[in-house]
Amino acid sequence: MGRRLLSAPPLAPFAAVFPGQGAQYVGMGREVVERFPQAREVFDRASAAAGFDLLDLCVRGPEDALRATANTQPAILTTSLACLATLPASPEVAAGLSLGEYTALVCAGSLHLEDAVRLV
Repeated sequence: MGRRLLSAPPLAPFAAVFPGQGAQYVGMGREVVERFPQAREVFDRASAAAGFDLLDLCVRGPEDALRATANTQPAILTTSLACLATLPASPEVAAGLSLGEYTALVCAGSLHLEDAVRLV
């Protein structure tokens, strides 16, 4: 009798919808980076493109600095993509609200992460 290998069931097709500005909060990204090395890699790449430490800004703030448009947009984009990087599959469809449209373009492979960080 053969041996059956156990594996996780395949994911059903899914869509990813990304938030716009206003979704930010001090502490965002902390848990995903602590649990998933691939999420940390996303933050490292984005921080290099932005020229400042996005993870530190997301995790520690201060809130007024995180709310500034020049900071919050790359922070939300990066946090969303860090979460996406932890999934075992890619979405079939991606959409976003306002700023989230840039995140959806990166998700779809139409825009590089570093370019998106510099654009927003």
